[in-house]
Amino acid sequence: MGITLPKGRLILIGGAEDKGENLVPIAPHNKQFVHLEILKELVSEKSMDDRIEVITTASSFAVEVRASYEKAFGKVGYTNVGFMDIQSITEAKNEEYLERVNKADTIMFSGGDQFKIATIISGSPIAEVICKRYKNDPTFTVAGTSAGAMVMSKLMIQSGGTNEALIDYDLRISSGLGLIEDCIIDTHFISRGRFGRLAHAVISNSGQLGIGLGEDTALLIRKGRKAQCLGSGMVVIIDSRYIEQTNVSDVEKGDPIYVDNLRVHLLVRNCQFNIRTCKLSYTNIKTENE
Repeated sequence: MGITLPKGRLILIGGAEDKGENLVPIAPHNKQFVHLEILKELVSEKSMDDRIEVITTASSFAVEVRASYEKAFGKVGYTNVGFMDIQSITEAKNEEYLERVNKADTIMFSGGDQFKIATIISGSPIAEVICKRYKNDPTFTVAGTSAGAMVMSKLMIQSGGTNEALIDYDLRISSGLGLIEDCIIDTHFISRGRFGRLAHAVISNSGQLGIGLGEDTALLIRKGRKAQCLGSGMVVIIDSRYIEQTNVSDVEKGDPIYVDNLRVHLLVRNCQFNIRTCKLSYTNIKTENE
């Protein structure tokens, strides 16, 4: 039997997405920049009345996060938005929250600490409903920004991996929500210099594809494999399938890792990318805002 592909949409956002406040650094230099482009994709049918529920578990500043998104969503025109600050495993079993997730058209995870999301939400009734609806409901969207994007994968970067050299035992990998199984995701990828960290993650975990999301940049993934790049920045795809030489399997603790023939793809707005085949195409699509 073939692989059963999810029917829902997944939006992975690299953080610092444009909220209509002219704070995106690259905006003045990128003629394809479109205000609020990523947030406008949160609902699949472009209905302003679709229910969006934002889960702020990752953040230690839930009040500020809520205020920021309420303002941004108002600029987009969304009229039906809720916020769930789930801060414990007990709250992740709350019947009211569970009902709200069941009724939502879009679930969005805010930024903060991805390990906190995984610890509180993963394995909970809420996570089960999100995964089930993502697999079976073509009108359902799951989105995450920054830490909220990193937690979407089965294998997740928890912390570490920020040294100049790839040092074994420096990187910590743990389990995420598992909505996407064959990719490891990193965010704020360009601004925080995280190429080495993501490369280390995919080199150490055979068969995984690295997705490095720049700020104000997103991948919109349909059917678990067809990805479209949105936003003003860049997505870096790291493919370890063609590695010819590396010492990752026998390196001793504290020693650096080397690798030969690591492949990299650079995606910008309007690039289409097939996660299964690693094939890239580009279509210069004009939007009504340009």
